Amino acid sequence: MAMLAWPELLMAVGCFFFLLNLRCWKYNTLPINWPVVGMLPSLLLNINRVHDWSTQLLSRNSLHFPFQGPWFGCINFFGTADPANVRYMLNTNFSNFPKGPEFKEIFDILGDGIFNSDMNQWRAQRRIGHALINHPKFLRFLIKTVREKVEHGLFPVLDEYMDKQGPLDLQDVFKRFMFDTTCIFLAGVDPTCLAANMPKVPMAQALDDALQAIFYRHVIPKFVWKLQRIMGVGIEKKLTEAWGTLDDFVGQCVFEKREQLRRSEKVKEGDNEAMDLLTSFLLTEEEEMNGLNKSDKFLRDTMVNYMVAGRDTVSSALTWFFWLLSKNPSAETKLIEELKAISLKKNQTTQHERSVVFDIKQLNELVYLHGALCECLRLFPPVPFEHKAPIEQDILPSGHTMHPKSKILISLYAMGRMEEIWGKDCLQFKPERWISRDGRIKYEPPYKFMVFNAGPRICLGKEVAFTQMKMAVATLIYNYRFEPVESHPVVPKNSIILHMEHGLLVRIKRRLI
Repeated sequence: MAMLAWPELLMAVGCFFFLLNLRCWKYNTLPINWPVVGMLPSLLLNINRVHDWSTQLLSRNSLHFPFQGPWFGCINFFGTADPANVRYMLNTNFSNFPKGPEFKEIFDILGDGIFNSDMNQWRAQRRIGHALINHPKFLRFLIKTVREKVEHGLFPVLDEYMDKQGPLDLQDVFKRFMFDTTCIFLAGVDPTCLAANMPKVPMAQALDDALQAIFYRHVIPKFVWKLQRIMGVGIEKKLTEAWGTLDDFVGQCVFEKREQLRRSEKVKEGDNEAMDLLTSFLLTEEEEMNGLNKSDKFLRDTMVNYMVAGRDTVSSALTWFFWLLSKNPSAETKLIEELKAISLKKNQTTQHERSVVFDIKQLNELVYLHGALCECLRLFPPVPFEHKAPIEQDILPSGHTMHPKSKILISLYAMGRMEEIWGKDCLQFKPERWISRDGRIKYEPPYKFMVFNAGPRICLGKEVAFTQMKMAVATLIYNYRFEPVESHPVVPKNSIILHMEHGLLVRIKRRLI
């Protein structure tokens, strides 16, 4: 009997140390690179906290970490949060670090749009996009649209739930707000999904499903998700369905816009202040298109890229901003005081029933508001990681050699939480860190604060995003108080956009200024 007990005893001891190692992999040490499976077990154990886990790895390993996936799994990558590496890849040696073919394969739903494009195709799209987004007519249209959607969309919904005294998912509200405004910017179409009855919008759900599927393509072996796609199962099935929904919606927008312009013999200058981007593309002369055509596919890809950029990034930022304010009441008080100072200028504000809507010119003068938004974006960047691949072998400033098949992931989420970059108070929400001694906005280089990317690919819509965020944040904070439901969990979602997994449940009250 004693002899027979030895195998069981050895197995029990082995299981004990295995479970102990599991705990260590998850919380304390760097992951073990096992034969065959590589570091995949550690990744799977931490998949529900992958952004914080990657931050821990990079912090413990001097801002760099080479992740080894399963043999033949094609998920090896070099993780970095080093500003010197970021500057080198995104600026100094930009031409050697395009998105690469693997990026385009993973993000295939974006087609040949600006996010997936490289070299000449990217340059052509960027030039025309820059001209359209910065056109005075579009900027006027932007401000008018956001203002109207705040007054006739956000106010009625918030008032409805305030009267009901029930909790409201603020993330859902911001997603709807941004989906409506983005569709208006892009195609002049208001889907009116921001309404008191919170109607279901298949297009919005399709975007969520697509972004989540793209995230999982980064963390599971390529042959697995490709097999799922062929078989039409799992999250790849959701992606296929989402793709169809996106194509149907965008295709209908393009068709109706072409028909609308055909019926119009001439669009006179000044006739239409509502100059959406789709109209602008279709009315742009061929010689000004930088070699791009106006095919339905080009317009589809362009709209989907801008839709993801407009709807998801800003809604994510707004959601985290209001959660951070709820945890930092002193910052909220300072914002209210700053807004009170400009609300006294009655000739520059608009009264909407009991509410005040601020003018963007006023808001652009507010230093604390701008600093608070930057601080939120530092801690919770809407796009938590960036993907790069070198064309030729290169050596990064950190001394690491990158081969042509290397996959490089820049963790923006980790960069905002590194003591080496932001100091010992890096985890604190401190808008003051963005304000200089003379009371102005402090400049931080984009390779340190790369939430809007850096170098030649720096975000075209940076000012558009700040305009939307400032108008929404200032107006809502000044008119309402938001109290998060204490028992409701707040954690990041596994997606390429940093949404909250379970939304942000709040109770709303009228703010009595």
